[in-house]
Amino acid sequence: MMAKREHQKNLVPVLTKALKESNLLKAENTKVKPQRLKIILEREPKLYKKIVAFLQKYKKPDLGLIAVTNGPGLEPCLWVGVNFAKALSYYWDIPIVPVNHIESHILVNFLGNSEVKFPAIALIVSGGHTELILMRGIGKYKILGETRDDAAGECFDKCAKILGLSYPGGPEIARLAKLQTTRYKLQTKLPRPMINTKDYDFSFSGLKTAVLYAWQKEEKGGRKFHCSEISDQKKIAFATEIQQAIIDVLLKKTFKAVKDYKAKTLFVGGGVSANKELRKQFQRALTANGSKGSTPLTPLDLLFPPVDLSTDNALMAAVTGYFHRNKKIARSDLAKLRANANLRISK
Repeated sequence: MMAKREHQKNLVPVLTKALKESNLLKAENTKVKPQRLKIILEREPKLYKKIVAFLQKYKKPDLGLIAVTNGPGLEPCLWVGVNFAKALSYYWDIPIVPVNHIESHILVNFLGNSEVKFPAIALIVSGGHTELILMRGIGKYKILGETRDDAAGECFDKCAKILGLSYPGGPEIARLAKLQTTRYKLQTKLPRPMINTKDYDFSFSGLKTAVLYAWQKEEKGGRKFHCSEISDQKKIAFATEIQQAIIDVLLKKTFKAVKDYKAKTLFVGGGVSANKELRKQFQRALTANGSKGSTPLTPLDLLFPPVDLSTDNALMAAVTGYFHRNKKIARSDLAKLRANANLRISK
């Protein structure tokens, strides 16, 4: 519920800032009739007060469409966003387009890349999702594989907690891994779960458990860490191995899918795609897989979003809304729009 409260608190300020930066925020004293808005935002009374104050102060912006993520995700947070969009849609009489969060991480790659070739493989790797998706066109998807337990980003977070690092864990582990030295070596190599299975599924829960046991073993194996420098070197060694274990699995599974489906484009998206080492190794693997002596790839375009668009952002939802503008929902049909925590990108 904490996430829901934070979501409510930030929505109106974020909207105000976005409209202002787009030169669409125009002041105008308006008398708001709140009855319908109060019904729509019945579960978000604090948000209701904020949005009424906003609507009284500003005029309707020159917008043709409102895009809102309705899944997948945490349902309480999704409902806050959906109801917020419904309230604006109703009051401004602007249609809504519901968008899929996973698809948004793919389609944000189309910014500046209009000539995308199909078929394509999309790897979505984030805190809540790790999926490989076959894409034959926009809206034409098939999930090839997904995580059976922890997502890659979730594994980063849990492993970071074991090491005593702050949240979110991915950036902290990446920061330490950059400091890698040979001054401290782990006694045990961490596993690469499911790396050699013939399917496209993932599993990172076992890696987290292995990190816990290995961490405990290092301290019980006769090497006590009284020196802070040694302790830091230990964390750096663990961070480097954790990051590489995750990257190894993602690389192997993804390029297997690329080869099997003769993909012409590879999309990588989601918060973990901001990891610089992951980006570097994917680019290196692309070159290596096309070299002499290996199974040749078809000519392949590798697309990552800009780092600041890898994590969740409004622009990726707007891009997806644009591509699906024919699915817009009018004000009279707002009741049809619902949050769906388990929304799938394909059936």
